[in-house]
Amino acid sequence: MTLLEIFPSLRSEMPSRLDSAVWPRDTRYDGEGRIMVGGVALADIADEYGTATYVLDEQEVRSRCRAYRRAFPEAEIIYAGKALMIRAVAEWVTQEGLSVDVCSAGELAIALSAGVDPERIILHGNGKSSDELRTAVRCGVGRIVVDSLTEITLLSALATTRQRVLVRLSPGIDVHGHPAVRTGVTDQKFGFPLGSELADEAVERILRRSNLELVGFHCHLGSQIYNPDFYGEAIRRMIGEMARVRQIHGRILTELDLGGGHAVATSTRPDEVRRQPCAGPSAGEAAAYRGGDAEMNVQELAEVLDDALDAGCARHHFPRPRVALEPGRAIVARAGVTLYRVLSVKHIEGGHTYVTVDGGMSDNPRVALYGARYDVVLANRHPCGPQMTATVAGRHCEAGDVLAVDVQLPADLRPGEILAVPCTGAYHHSLANTYNSVGRPPIVAVRDGRARTLVRRETVEDLMSREVGI
Repeated sequence: MTLLEIFPSLRSEMPSRLDSAVWPRDTRYDGEGRIMVGGVALADIADEYGTATYVLDEQEVRSRCRAYRRAFPEAEIIYAGKALMIRAVAEWVTQEGLSVDVCSAGELAIALSAGVDPERIILHGNGKSSDELRTAVRCGVGRIVVDSLTEITLLSALATTRQRVLVRLSPGIDVHGHPAVRTGVTDQKFGFPLGSELADEAVERILRRSNLELVGFHCHLGSQIYNPDFYGEAIRRMIGEMARVRQIHGRILTELDLGGGHAVATSTRPDEVRRQPCAGPSAGEAAAYRGGDAEMNVQELAEVLDDALDAGCARHHFPRPRVALEPGRAIVARAGVTLYRVLSVKHIEGGHTYVTVDGGMSDNPRVALYGARYDVVLANRHPCGPQMTATVAGRHCEAGDVLAVDVQLPADLRPGEILAVPCTGAYHHSLANTYNSVGRPPIVAVRDGRARTLVRRETVEDLMSREVGI
């Protein structure tokens, strides 16, 4: 008999779905109290594929692509592949009408193997090697985002046909996020400072090359930005710079790539109130948010961008450029759920309760890198009794290997049960490592009640195959 059959009174207390901001839309409890994603019980996936395991809801990825297409019908939506670059995702997003940006020869190879049209591929990166540039040119990628003067020289020497390029500018906008992901400020490794002599020289060098075609500018402000006003300010500054190029060189640039960085919720747990004030004219305004529960409102972003384009272009009498956006996290983060099996529960007298699982910082280093916060939920049954405050610890030999602090879990939690961590579709597989020689988890896709492997689990044999001798 099921728990509901034994205690029917619990049925009214049990929600039919987990409808928080951090779960895929198609998430619910089944009749046995197990969490279902894409019509598949997460506990069944854990039993069949083992743990730790990444689960990816295909329909969630596709629906988010469509939401961007609806909100920005005239813009080019470019999936930021660094968030999760595997063949299946590259195939899904291009089927939904998105282009793809890549940051390495490896990501380029994955995109091409998925059948992505090279014309719809954009190559990024502040440290592209000559081999990567040569491969990109040979493959016929649509655009290359130039990040240094050296790169202009290399690219000019390699391009046998006219190669379209964008110049990456840092517009001097500080989004006040984590220092590791503030990429819009002037003093950082990406791009050329807007309005600087270095940026002017980059433009002049490209315009002098007959085999390079400067089509526009690119910028990226950072990550986990939920205030759309930052992008409005970026447009105003970038349009001004495009107008200056027209004035000096007589060249009208037609493309403006605003990058990505659109925030998604990673946790519904309350945290200290932080602020993300907007730079520029509205610097005195601020929006408060708690923890990781703020998410970019895409429709509001569309309205801000439209107004800023109208104002900027009118001010400089500049023709409206085609805008591009590069969501990555916003496409795949909420589609992902990571499954772990509980290994032990340890109560420290006068201290914390530690729940150790069979994964950790090798499959989710974001907690250690950025202080990211996540929810943790029991997946194999619905908890109905008392709860405890616990720290979910990873299995690795590192005191900092902690996945979540002060989460609420059932007081009767037992080894062998399954925990699920939502909103882990972005930058988890991408950043995964083999610390302590633990193989990386598989990626399992779910859709319409079926599960299938997209990326298999990395085995000890895989790790040993790289050893070439003593």
